[in-house]
Amino acid sequence: MKINVIISPPNVDELYFTGKTTVIIDVLRATTTITTALINGAKEIVPVSSVEFAMKASGSMFGGQTLLGGERNTKKIDGFNLGNSPFEYKSETISGKSIILFTSNGSKAIVKSKFSEHSIICSFHNLTAVAKYLVELNNNVEILCSGRNGVFSLEDTICAGKLVTEITSLKEGIELTDSSLAALTLAKSLGKNLKKMLMESEHGKILVENGFEEDIKYCSKLNTTDVIPVFSNNVIKILNIIKSEVTTTSE
Repeated sequence: MKINVIISPPNVDELYFTGKTTVIIDVLRATTTITTALINGAKEIVPVSSVEFAMKASGSMFGGQTLLGGERNTKKIDGFNLGNSPFEYKSETISGKSIILFTSNGSKAIVKSKFSEHSIICSFHNLTAVAKYLVELNNNVEILCSGRNGVFSLEDTICAGKLVTEITSLKEGIELTDSSLAALTLAKSLGKNLKKMLMESEHGKILVENGFEEDIKYCSKLNTTDVIPVFSNNVIKILNIIKSEVTTTSE
């Protein structure tokens, strides 16, 4: 089993992920928000790579059962129902509904992984659950950090490093690329206090300036859930739900 960390999506083409097991990380805030939305009863998340496609997709889906969510430069987009704060995705608002999601970094990275055999959504909240699932799959793993505006982001790389650490603690003989070893080392040095690290990161500072300090505190929580969101057939659902749908279809 070999683990590679990609520090930002522009470093690879979408065809690179064909047939691979890919983990997508956008701690602040997309992958945290996606996990929260599914826990709170969203039917599915449909990630898109542009605002224009989000608007087009929403027009072709069932009106009252579809919500537009996401952000541009941290703020909710005009005409959208929701922004990218996990606190907006409450059960009373989203339960049973499909959410079309566009974010500056995370949704684009998820869409880029569309040709993967397994495309898994990870944040600090479900890190150990994801690690256990990856060990169960026993495939080589590509960890795709969403980054920020096409460049390195501290928080995503540290989350990747902590995921690598967790996997290596569960299974012996893991082969690490230079980038995964670097992420692991960075996580050990700067990942002890996640809230502090997030607050001091570039993206964290911007979120604080825009009034999202509580989001940062929420995103820093470690292993709060065993829910694993999986991107398959252009939608994100909880892993166990996808498994049950496949079983039902095959019967």
